[in-house]
Amino acid sequence: MPTRKLKIVVTRKLPATVELRMKELFDARLNEDDHPFTQEELAEAMQTADVLVPTVTDHIDGRLLARAGEQLRLIAQFGAGVDNIDVQSAIQRGITVTNTPGVLTDDTADVAMALILAVPRRLHEGAQIMDGGGFDGWTPTWMLGRRLAGKRLGIIGMGRIGQAVARRAKSFGLQIHYHNRKPVGARIEEQLEATYWDSLDQMLARMDIVSINCPHTPATFHLMNARRIELMKPDAYIVNTARGEVIDEAALARAIKSGKLAGAGLDVFEREPAVNEELIGLPNVLLLPHMGSATIEGRTEMGEKVIINIKTFADGHRPPDRVIPAIL
Repeated sequence: MPTRKLKIVVTRKLPATVELRMKELFDARLNEDDHPFTQEELAEAMQTADVLVPTVTDHIDGRLLARAGEQLRLIAQFGAGVDNIDVQSAIQRGITVTNTPGVLTDDTADVAMALILAVPRRLHEGAQIMDGGGFDGWTPTWMLGRRLAGKRLGIIGMGRIGQAVARRAKSFGLQIHYHNRKPVGARIEEQLEATYWDSLDQMLARMDIVSINCPHTPATFHLMNARRIELMKPDAYIVNTARGEVIDEAALARAIKSGKLAGAGLDVFEREPAVNEELIGLPNVLLLPHMGSATIEGRTEMGEKVIINIKTFADGHRPPDRVIPAIL
């Protein structure tokens, strides 16, 4: 008798090569029109599937997990972050949770570096002027931005992505500073010529650019609140490619509009897909549609990791990317 294929439900459309492989290996129900699942659709999927493959936009809390069928034993997240999933409740119900870490490091760091370059040099403003036909020729004092070389970059969260941002920034002549739960290894610190700050407040007051690269956890929600934003220099910039919830967007907008902060580059938002209206249209704010990991290679590798996690689990082994609550 042939072995029954695992029934999996995928909540969003994935790269074609990934979906094809899933169809070959599993009894896969795909999201052909790529619509966001409602809570009822998620509940129905969890009542019928052996494996749920959600993304970071699917909110899976304890109440939803309580409606899961007994057959659901694995939630294989397509994404590195898992703050959308109540991991503790899942594990208590005997459901393993996996994610896809590591593959988006360089892609996200590239976008962070692009924002670090674009905002102080006013590239977004320049592009808008060209699109609007407002370029009347070069003049010595028009569209002046800030030089990057020699400026201080403060990185909040010195994990894989934070370190990748630091390597890129160092090549542009930026001085690397960072705040983390604990210092990185001495060898890494030496390679990056990085200065560790135990006090986030003290670091913020001295930085020219701040890059947020930490995960969203209860401890980092609104880590950059109104008080901390006020600590930053009026000619400083903030860049966020991590999670929108780390910044109080209303406080950020007030600081920029009042001239207490020079500008910002944001790829993530507090209430995605909604964007704080006070940030839209500001000339010194560059907004991107959560595209930090949006490369063909990155998304394909994420899908391959999902497949490996499911296959390993189905074979009775511990998935390589199992999420452990203690390290969140």
